[in-house]
Amino acid sequence: MKIIDFTKVGNIFIVCGKTDMRRQIDGLAATVIQEYDMNVYDDALFLFCGGKKDRFKALYWEGDGFILLYKRLENGRLKWPRDQQEVKQLTSQQLRWLLEGLSIDQKVTIQPATEGSIV
Repeated sequence: MKIIDFTKVGNIFIVCGKTDMRRQIDGLAATVIQEYDMNVYDDALFLFCGGKKDRFKALYWEGDGFILLYKRLENGRLKWPRDQQEVKQLTSQQLRWLLEGLSIDQKVTIQPATEGSIV
């Protein structure tokens, strides 16, 4: 059972760099609001990672309260961007890549074709 279907979330943001993973809902929400001047109550999923790249937290406002997800990988590490003081918006595909252990910036992907390109 999935708690959040991230393909239906309006916005997905990754907080690059290291986040203090001792922070809970209030601390992570304050980080979003105070450090990045973003609205934590928008239809958005915010992702955080600490020094160890084998665990992350996700914060989501569900309308009547926050959901805080915590995941620790038992085998492998995330390719988490380490540009401090930066937030990047991700597509659901980039989130999938991240959770599969891939970089969010794939160098080569197959691009959609344009209609009428058959000769």
